[in-house]
Amino acid sequence: MIEQRAERLTDRISLGVLTRTVSRDVVDEVLAETGRQEKRSRRLPAHVVVYFVLAMAIFRDGYEEILRKLVNGLRFLGNWRDSWTVPTSGAVSQARDRLDDLPLRKLFERIAQPLAKPSTEGAWLRSWRLMAIDGVQIDIPDTDVNLKEWGKYEGGTRRPFPQVHAVGLGECGTHAVIATALGTIYDGERKLAEQLVGSVTPDMLVLADRGYFSFQLWQHYLVTGAALLWRVPAGMKLPVADVLSDGSYLSVINSKKTRSAGYRIPLSAVSDPRDATHIPVRVIEYTISGEGVAQSETFRLISTILDPNDASALELAAAYQQRWEYEIALREIETQLLEPGKGLRSKTPKLVRQEFWGLLLAHYAIRTLMTEAADIAEIDPDRLSFLRTLNIVRRQVTNQAGFSPRNDHPGTP
Repeated sequence: MIEQRAERLTDRISLGVLTRTVSRDVVDEVLAETGRQEKRSRRLPAHVVVYFVLAMAIFRDGYEEILRKLVNGLRFLGNWRDSWTVPTSGAVSQARDRLDDLPLRKLFERIAQPLAKPSTEGAWLRSWRLMAIDGVQIDIPDTDVNLKEWGKYEGGTRRPFPQVHAVGLGECGTHAVIATALGTIYDGERKLAEQLVGSVTPDMLVLADRGYFSFQLWQHYLVTGAALLWRVPAGMKLPVADVLSDGSYLSVINSKKTRSAGYRIPLSAVSDPRDATHIPVRVIEYTISGEGVAQSETFRLISTILDPNDASALELAAAYQQRWEYEIALREIETQLLEPGKGLRSKTPKLVRQEFWGLLLAHYAIRTLMTEAADIAEIDPDRLSFLRTLNIVRRQVTNQAGFSPRNDHPGTP
């Protein structure tokens, strides 16, 4: 007869509604893949540390208080066969160090994907899924090792702390971040954006601000088969080849090694953008002014969508404005999950990375919940408040923590 293992209190630790997105099964799979499964029984098993890192993004309390929230109510059930006391902050730090940052990164890569359904309002332009690339810089503690790894700005008006620099690919309609490149303040936005190419798919329309444009980066994104709509600097030379019916016009972009003068612009895209020295684009120019606008501003966009019948200039201009929704998503992470004016709390580079991936996972899980709620109510997810949803999640964690994501886990009654 096989003796059933006695259930431990730590087997029941979870994050309430967040485990619908970050399930115990997936956590265990990732821990096995990364070689982080426990070889002996510990007071803080690896899966508990994963959920603890997620909880760090939900609660801004100290380590011990966060753990108390995770085990809220469990002791009152009265059926535990072993005793369990809340570990000290030092023990939690040691457990985080054993876990490393790789499982959290792999967990994010496994889980994060676009959330919008065909019926999700504000998420599409015709058949294209609206996506955007943009970056954020987040403060971290000013320790010697963090400073050496990440660097910080000297002088000026920026905060006097080391910072991580991240550029992500996000879904405009749902605010879901699906891929991120993490670097230092010395890593340029284009360098980090290039690392996101593998997450871009042909059904996407990728939006980007003028700081991201380069001929080489445009080439790399073009290879994915996705449609592109990027803002470019006002001084960029874009010769008019053909004015189209909607007021936009065809032009060409070229590498710095060649000149566009005298080049005959093809009407269809080149067969292999990686070998191209000239690439045809469609240019959309418009000015925003009027009541409520402090100063008029001219926008100059280039796109791979060359035919106005596929998307008019007005449609593309409206679609580009959806890029701001992704900026809002980054602000949700920077100022609502994190406290305004404060950043990550980890004091070593490895734990900074671990905390950062946990932060993205928590945001993605909350945005998943919001998208599902919006789909049920048949409303635009933008109409739901992230902060109110975050507060609901916090209450759910403290009221329902300790209930395993599945009832058929080993050792679960």
